[in-house]
Amino acid sequence: MPIYEYECRHCEYRVEIMQSIKDQPLKRCPKCEGVLMKVFHPVGVVFKGNGFYITDNRKKADGDKGVKKTEGKKEETKDKVST
Repeated sequence: MPIYEYECRHCEYRVEIMQSIKDQPLKRCPKCEGVLMKVFHPVGVVFKGNGFYITDNRKKADGDKGVKKTEGKKEETKDKVST
């Protein structure tokens, strides 16, 4: 179950509560009965491994050779047609 942090708008009291996603958010401060608001924190995400950059999916040496081979084949078919 996730832990949510709430802050009171009146007294700035902060409280962390373990709640289910299905549970209703807290609305009243346990200290002063003021209005509670959820506090959202940025999540640190680290992408590791292959596939996260454009250059990761390219073939370095094989891709260039494949292009040359197909160009050579095209030239050969052109020669055959012209004779």
